[in-house]
Parts: sequence; C-alpha cells; structure tokens
Amino acid sequence: METMQPAYGVVPLLLIAVAAVALLLLLIMRFKLHAFISLVLVSLLVALATQVPLDEIVDTLLAGFGETLASVGLLVGLGAMIGRLLEITGGAQVLANTLINRFGRGRAPLALGVASLIFGFPIFFDAGFVVFLPIIFSVARRFGGSLLLYALPVAGGFAAMHAFVPPHPGPVAAATLLGANVGLVLLVGLLVAIPSWYLGAYLFSQFIGRRLDVPLPSNMPGASSTSGDGGTEDEGQEPPVQLPRFSTVITILLVPLFLIFLNTGLDTLGSTGVVNPDQTWVQALQMIGQTPIALLATAILSIVVLGRGRSNASVEQIVNGALGPVCSIILITGAGGMFGAVLNKSGIGTALADTLAAAGFPLIVAAFVISTALRVAQGSATVALTTTAGLLAPTVAATEGLSPLYRVLLVLAIACGATVLSHVNDSGFWLVTRFLDMDVKTGLKTWTVLETLLGGIAFLLVLLISLVA
Repeated sequence: METMQPAYGVVPLLLIAVAAVALLLLLIMRFKLHAFISLVLVSLLVALATQVPLDEIVDTLLAGFGETLASVGLLVGLGAMIGRLLEITGGAQVLANTLINRFGRGRAPLALGVASLIFGFPIFFDAGFVVFLPIIFSVARRFGGSLLLYALPVAGGFAAMHAFVPPHPGPVAAATLLGANVGLVLLVGLLVAIPSWYLGAYLFSQFIGRRLDVPLPSNMPGASSTSGDGGTEDEGQEPPVQLPRFSTVITILLVPLFLIFLNTGLDTLGSTGVVNPDQTWVQALQMIGQTPIALLATAILSIVVLGRGRSNASVEQIVNGALGPVCSIILITGAGGMFGAVLNKSGIGTALADTLAAAGFPLIVAAFVISTALRVAQGSATVALTTTAGLLAPTVAATEGLSPLYRVLLVLAIACGATVLSHVNDSGFWLVTRFLDMDVKTGLKTWTVLETLLGGIAFLLVLLISLVA
C-alpha cells in the first residue's frame, strides 16, 4: 500500500499516533469497549485526522484487515483444531503421564513442564492450563509439597509457547504485520522460549515453591473437566474408546514442525546455491512446508488418527468447537492490521522511523518498550502484540536494510514486552490465581514475577542474538 504525501509535519503525525494509542487504551480499559471495535474506530479516526482522502479511507481499512486475515485466520484456525483434538482425546494426559514415568518422581515438575511445552505448540494458554489442572493436582497429591512446584512450570510452559511460537495468534499476527517469515519465527521462537522457560519459569517455580506453601484447593477445581479414562469430555461428545499412544501424540506434534523446518532449510539451501530453487521437487517440498499447508496436513492427520473409534459427527463437533473461542482473536488481529495500514498510508510510520533513526534509538528496544507499556496499561497480551506490531509495521517497511532475521527478532521483542508484568488487569492472572486458589498478593509474588522473568530473560536472549546476527 502506497504512502500518501503527509498532510502534517513529523511532530503532529507523532502526536496523532500517541493520541490514537491513548484513545485505544481509554476505550478498552475505561469504557470496556471490545478491542475489535476499538481498533476499527481508532483506525477510522486516525485516517480522518491525518487527512487520508475520503474516497480512499474504506479501501485502506479493508485492505489492511484482509491482508492480515489472509494468513492469520488459516494458521490460528487450523492450530486451534489440532489442539482441540489432542485435548478431547486425552493426548495431554498421555503425554504428561509418560514423561513423569520416564523422568521419575524427583523430576516430576520438570516432566510436567516439558509436557506443557510440547503440548503447548498447538493449544492456547488458557485451554492448555485448564486441561492440565487435573494432572497437576494428581501429581501434587501423589508426591506432596507446594502446589507451585508443579503448577508454575506448566503455566509457564504454556505461556512461553503462546507468546513466542506460531501458530499462536500473537506471534503469527506480529510476523504478518512486520513481514517476518513465520517458519523462521517458529525456529527462533523455540530457541528463545525453551531456555527462557527453564530459567524464568521452571527454576523460579522450584525456588518459590520451596519457600511458599500453596496447598491443593479443597474443591479441586478442574477435576470434573476430565473423564475417568483421562480424556476430556464435552457435553454430548463420546468418551474416547482408547487413549492415543505417546508415540502418536508426539508424531502429530512433530509433523508440522518437521514440515515447516523442511521449508526453511530448503529456502536456506537454495539461497546458498546448494540446491536449485527452480527445480520442481524443491518447490513442491517448500509448498508443503509452508505453515498453512503444514498445519492443514497435520489437522487432517489428527482427524484421521485421533478420531479413530469416534463417529464422524463427533469428530466434526470437536473440530467445530475449536473455532468459536478463536474468532475474537482473529478479528482483533485483523483490526490490528487495519490500524497498521492506516498508519502506513498516513505517513506516521515513516515519521516514526525518521525520529528513531535521528535519536539513535534501536528499533528492537522500541518494540519491547512500546509493547510493555501497552501490556501493563491494558492487560491483554494479544492487544499489546497486535497494536505494537501495527504501530511499528510502517516504520519497519520504511527502514532499509532490515534482514529477515532482524524482522523475526522484532516480532519476538514485541512478544517479550507483551509477556512481562501480568497483573490484575490480565485475564491470565485471574485464571492462574483462581484455579490455584491463591489471593492477589500471592499471585503477584508468583505469577507476576514468573511472567516478568520469562519475558525479561527472553528479551535479553533476543538482544544477544541481534548483536551477533
């Protein structure tokens, strides 16, 4: 989308951008207006304020919205379907139990955390944590000690995967808006997420869990969400005839990773001349390794393998049930793309790029700081990710010489800022504290600190990579 000749100078344009973000926060926080409506409204107001021609405003809004949804909708929808099938058929139970048996009693918290990292690839934070609750309670009752020893590694694992690794909506949306390669985001995101989880979530949980005793909740919330054989049941759905094998669960989770890595590897080999990128077999494998195709193949595999023993109607109901919860997220990310398109059209992005360049302020630091400010102010990590990416997208487009890896690191820096300082305005804070029966003070001492360590350590790793890249 072409940038028009700005109607104002740099300072007025930047003031409009600041006012737009402030208005967005006011609408979401003070007036409780849905983030999707707020983003659409603010995008329209910014277009009017920057004097985008009236006959081009609607086309600009729709183009930004549609271009974002073209990739985000597919990835988030297919990822949700895969996660839902694994959840309902008892894949999480099998994964956790097998790892605990192999790791041994002394490393049960580590086993639960590793299980959450693996299972967290396709499933969202809140759904994954709720599915694992009965497993956490069972292990805590069996081995004893503070509930934090077992619950925080799991919650931290799901949070890390949700923040840094596609096909989760935040990193996918940010990658789309900033023009980053999703496969590369997945690869580097894993490299950042795993050590950040180990240092910021697992080690912290073992430290705080030995100093703060949180007992098992008396009413054991979440225990009723699983069936007697370990699979999760929804009303009207058939219980699984047989739980999937551990090898089946691992295979399903590794298939999309393998295909996406295959595409990324062939792309690298093609650019270095090892293989001819014009050959049909190379292009065919690269197409299969494109993230939407890889997730489509995995979704079909999940339906065939995990749906065995169930009626077609039951499997269709499970898959259909995965889409409702992600509808809002998809619309919000699309509206974030709309916001970025308006900023680009108006010339605000170019003005911001020029200002950052003149001040010598690294773009990657700006990404983290802006995302952190939005996260603290309004609580939603998705809104912080989408808004920051939309705000910086035209700046990134206007900045010459950015490598593909640097764009990926920008995505992860935004994700880091959207992770830190989870507190009382974050739904995730209440989800964890409510299910673990913790008061607000304990939640701030545990979950808030964990999220801050997770995002902070991840940002340090991102900075280190950016220095050597």
